[in-house]
Amino acid sequence: MSIEKSRREFIAAGLLTTMAAVACNSKKSPFAPEEDVQPSGEKVKLLSVDGEIIEVDKAYLKPVPHMPSVSNEEIRKGIPGKKFAMVIDLSRCKNLKKCQSACNHMHHVHSEQNWIKVYQMQDAEMTAPYFQPTTCMHCDEPPCVKVCPVDATFKRQDGIVLIDSDRCIGCRFCMAACPYSTRVFNWEEPELAADVAAQTYSAETSVPQKRGTVGKCDFCPDMTRMGMLPHCVSACPNGVFFFGDINEDSVTNGSETFRFSDLVKDKSGYRLMEDLGTKPSVYYLPPVNRNFKFEEGLKNDEPAAKKA
Repeated sequence: MSIEKSRREFIAAGLLTTMAAVACNSKKSPFAPEEDVQPSGEKVKLLSVDGEIIEVDKAYLKPVPHMPSVSNEEIRKGIPGKKFAMVIDLSRCKNLKKCQSACNHMHHVHSEQNWIKVYQMQDAEMTAPYFQPTTCMHCDEPPCVKVCPVDATFKRQDGIVLIDSDRCIGCRFCMAACPYSTRVFNWEEPELAADVAAQTYSAETSVPQKRGTVGKCDFCPDMTRMGMLPHCVSACPNGVFFFGDINEDSVTNGSETFRFSDLVKDKSGYRLMEDLGTKPSVYYLPPVNRNFKFEEGLKNDEPAAKKA
């Protein structure tokens, strides 16, 4: 091999090495502006791929789909200054189960896993039967929270008791501890549409549900954060459910608004199993002066049960 040929090969190899090094070191910013994006003038500080703090115009940031609007820390704290409660007027319930179907639809819960159950109740042999919608009681002294070994079930400062399915290990201690039997276990993989299954899980929406975890009524905290009513309240055509803030002493079903203290006092409101000391946030108004005649045999009736 001639010296000249070896020299040319050496130079060519050197050029290729230099070009490769330049190509590897050329850094294209992931936040490079696109032609059709107009700068907003508002700067956001971010951490670059090199670990440096950089400022980028907010208009160049691409939103990540299905990300929760609030952080997990905010979700666990709840809404400051609020104390949510629900009042259920049994005299208005006709067992239409609109509350149940709305809850199932919005939380993507299978009909066999109902978070709201409507029971046919009868206090004694000679008394009249009535229908009782039953939700999670969101107790001030929740036994479910005390027995959870992984802090998956927690109580917020606004009184709402939630389940973080990302933490839940499926031990079902909370189900055993709940005296109201309002929790359900996801034995099977939930049937979810592709767009729902792709969402990032949020304990505030309870979506998407996960196999091997516990689910329950959550008082729709994502709706309350927006100043809206839970889905069961909005869906009931007879105004059975009232929801509101005890601190504001106000509850509403969307068309009627009452002082919480007056409504519970004047209508002889009560809570289930007061003697247990759980201090539920769900109050019932007795089924007197009924709006509808009691009718058995309505579609999807629950088996009759005795009031505890």
